[in-house]
Amino acid sequence: MSTAPILWESLRAAPWKNGGGVTREIAAFPAGSGTSNFTWRVSVADIDAGGPFSTFPGIDRNLVLLSGKGMELVQDDGKVYRLAQPLEIARFAGEAAISARLFDGPTRDLNVMVRRDQGSATVQALSAPANVEVTGTTMLLYCVHGDILVTLDGADPIALPPGATLPLDAAVAKRCGIAGSGYVLFITITLR
Repeated sequence: MSTAPILWESLRAAPWKNGGGVTREIAAFPAGSGTSNFTWRVSVADIDAGGPFSTFPGIDRNLVLLSGKGMELVQDDGKVYRLAQPLEIARFAGEAAISARLFDGPTRDLNVMVRRDQGSATVQALSAPANVEVTGTTMLLYCVHGDILVTLDGADPIALPPGATLPLDAAVAKRCGIAGSGYVLFITITLR
């Protein structure tokens, strides 16, 4: 896995089947997999209108509000996930029937999906400065906002602009220093 940042401008927007928004895939495994055969997938979605989410049987989801006034995700069993502030996270099963209600206009969110029989994921919001250990099967650092510099094992800093993602490889670096001011999402995917 390369340690070059994946820039926001390089991501291709694809409309949702229901017309309620667009998604931009950041990374998926295996490479080239589609929405029905991935092991894991990380993407950013712009939600323009409330409505039903697509279901993904057998998938565990972590959804993080990045921007906008927020939303409620209402599950078919009545459970409600309220995301009112950026960086709030909802974790739910992909087979659950979920409907979104936007509070006041469009939102943007980061979505981490992992096939539960093949692995798991954690998503942690961090404020710079911070230090993290690079230990998972796959790790990604997503810049939510701010001016972030990332140092891997003391090497030259890598600029991570807002919306950019830095893949981290434990074979390349064990320590990740996050400097500057702003917020990042530290995504760890562990395969079984």
